[in-house]
Amino acid sequence: MSAEQPSASSPAASTLEEVRATRLQKVEQLKQAGLNPYAYRWQSTHTAQALQEKFADLANGEEVDVEVAIAGRILARRVFGKLAFFNLQDETGTIQLYLEKSRIQAQMGKQNEQAFTHLKQLTDVGDIIGVQGTLKRTEKGELSVYVREYTVLTKSLLPLPDKWHGLTDIAKRYRQRYVDLIVNPTVRETFRRRAQITASMRRYLDEQGFIEIETPVLNTEAGGAEARPFVTYHNTLEMDLYLRIATELHLKRLIVGGFEKVFELGRIFRNEGISTRHNPEFTTIEIYQAYADYNDMMDLTEALIGAAAQSAVGSLQVPYQGETIDLTPPWRRMTMQEAVVEKTGLDFSTFKTVAAAQKAATQAGITGVEDCESIGHILNEAFEQTVESTLIQPTFILDYPVEISPLAKPHRSQPGLVERFELFIVGRETANSFSELTDPIDQRQRLEAQAARKDAGDLEAHGVDEDFITALEYGMPPTGGLGIGIDRLAMLLSDAASIRDVIAFPLLKPEKSEEES
Repeated sequence: MSAEQPSASSPAASTLEEVRATRLQKVEQLKQAGLNPYAYRWQSTHTAQALQEKFADLANGEEVDVEVAIAGRILARRVFGKLAFFNLQDETGTIQLYLEKSRIQAQMGKQNEQAFTHLKQLTDVGDIIGVQGTLKRTEKGELSVYVREYTVLTKSLLPLPDKWHGLTDIAKRYRQRYVDLIVNPTVRETFRRRAQITASMRRYLDEQGFIEIETPVLNTEAGGAEARPFVTYHNTLEMDLYLRIATELHLKRLIVGGFEKVFELGRIFRNEGISTRHNPEFTTIEIYQAYADYNDMMDLTEALIGAAAQSAVGSLQVPYQGETIDLTPPWRRMTMQEAVVEKTGLDFSTFKTVAAAQKAATQAGITGVEDCESIGHILNEAFEQTVESTLIQPTFILDYPVEISPLAKPHRSQPGLVERFELFIVGRETANSFSELTDPIDQRQRLEAQAARKDAGDLEAHGVDEDFITALEYGMPPTGGLGIGIDRLAMLLSDAASIRDVIAFPLLKPEKSEEES
């Protein structure tokens, strides 16, 4: 058996530069032998998973004369003189390659007298190869492609890590996601599930008559949420622009224009903190339906997330960090006031002044309320500090204070509140919805109040979008709006503790060079 090249992570290993230099020499040797180490294309007939499934009943020692062609990355090599076994991985899984000198030389010898020698000496773990042959199951029970000929498709210059799972530098896994994906099948499964989630949501909405329309990423006025935007500059127009913090205001313009069911699934950008729940660049789906309200949106939320769970997990019983989350509708529904009373005993609807509410909240252990401008803000602080993290099973929290909901319609029976809900699962906000504000006069007053906060230094407040107000003055029908955080939903449905685990390339600080460190 020939010894494999040691990993750069082992004590006796060559340095990364030495490994790379050795592999570059092999590239030249392949070229000198008339072989292209960076091929143009390959046509496979099967995937590893398809072969494993189709020939699952093949008996030990049995061979079938079925021609197959497959390509993938070498994950392991074992070489015994005139016999070698490679472990090949493609997108779907792995399969063993059974490589016998006499068989390969009989097929390839006329074109390459040293075909088997080159296979042994000039390939490494990490290389991508294509093989053709038949199927056999070894005496030890391993289904294998019994190779007749092979082609080096891509020569890898850098070694794969020995024990990627054991690395303590989690940031390196995010930074070098391509390596993480190569060696960790569960990571690939996470992003496959994410794709299933978004596909299922688009499919469900399409079946319900919604259409997806793309809206601008660059805006002259940030709006649709309270968040700090990224600012950029357009050279030709000589003007500042904002990366969108929501898709809301343009989608509402489409409702004004006559579309009755619209949505957009896309990237949002907010110049805010980074945590296990937050990334400055994230994905949402925003949905607007004319002639609907937030009650209709609750039903739609249950249906959409249920469809996503069935597609990605195959069940409405979803395992998450040791808990089983039951997504079977209907989900619990309670007002923000009810939730706070349940946890603290404080009924903020009974307070007449902000000072009285602040005093009671402080005595209950709620912090930061001395800066709150209204009883509604204090109620929201109480909710966030005492209730939010306890909402493990899916729960709709309804009827928010008007002060924190500038785009929602006033509650039809509760003064000072708006018709808004947020969905919480595993203690995280996962969806947000309004009976949308359609009164242009009320909307202007709220946006002007927000603009005043912006002028006073609030970095999350924004100015008045005059064009949006103009659109409302042409008339927007009663409308229900819904936004769902795709990243947080992907976290739930792939059992991921951090948002970085479900974003393929999360934002990270550049690595410091050795000179800087």
